[in-house]
Amino acid sequence: MSSIRIDSVSRWFGNVVAVNDVSMTVGPGVTGLLGPNGAGKSTLINMMGGFLAPSTGTVTLDGAAIWRNEQIYRHIGIVPEREAMYDFLTGLEFVRANAELHGLGAAEAQKALATVEMEYAQDRAISTYSKGMRQRVKMASALVHEPSVLLLDEPFNGMDPRQRMQLMDLLRRMGAEGRTVLFSSHILEEVEQLATHIEVVVAGRHAASGDFRKIRRLMTDRPHRYLVRSSDDRALAAALIADPSTAGIEVDVQEGALRIQAVDFGRFTALLPQVAREHGIRLLTVSPSDESLESVFSYLVAA
Repeated sequence: MSSIRIDSVSRWFGNVVAVNDVSMTVGPGVTGLLGPNGAGKSTLINMMGGFLAPSTGTVTLDGAAIWRNEQIYRHIGIVPEREAMYDFLTGLEFVRANAELHGLGAAEAQKALATVEMEYAQDRAISTYSKGMRQRVKMASALVHEPSVLLLDEPFNGMDPRQRMQLMDLLRRMGAEGRTVLFSSHILEEVEQLATHIEVVVAGRHAASGDFRKIRRLMTDRPHRYLVRSSDDRALAAALIADPSTAGIEVDVQEGALRIQAVDFGRFTALLPQVAREHGIRLLTVSPSDESLESVFSYLVAA
């Protein structure tokens, strides 16, 4: 099992700082790299893949420096966002060319194309491919040598819903096998469905790391929001609002529920069942309404 470590890394282009003193470790499993446009995601992936040198700091794979170390490509597969492909080649020829760089042959190229379900178009020129098909043949090229680390920059771009689901299933399987998979995406729903871990960069800086639900619970400066349905919403609201852990309660008549803002997560989660039990109120629904990845991301970007 392999890990990439980024240690105090900065990268600038002239006077523009793209990445500013970032440290993180990407290990086995599926990691989502998040950030607004221009946050530095592609720059980070390019440094992890050995395409760019850090201006300061180090990027290593299992302790070995990545920059100017061609041996790391035995272990890393890369799917860049850019469409730099040889359009005059067929899909099979393109993947086989990459296989041959690794000392492999047609059998491995065929297997990689089958993995991404592109055999049906393998004898067509890449110039005839749709955006989604190009993404999949790039994926086959990255997988041909069965790397332990896979780096993907916006891999779902141009894919239809069926292709997205197929790729998600493939990446989940790879993560479950103990491979290290890192992908960037601007579609939060994709990251929420797929990633077991997130890394967030904002304006070139490392903003957060970990499970996004745990990150949300550490944001003690922001009230936690809950949607609660019970057998007696008004009695429950009256009992809860008297406690300092609850900052505000709104009765949502349309939803038939309470919208609660809790300022003390630990105290509120212990208080709610206790109050319900003491007042003979049955809790029907208790649902966090701002623990989605979208909420966490918006809080981090606005911070």
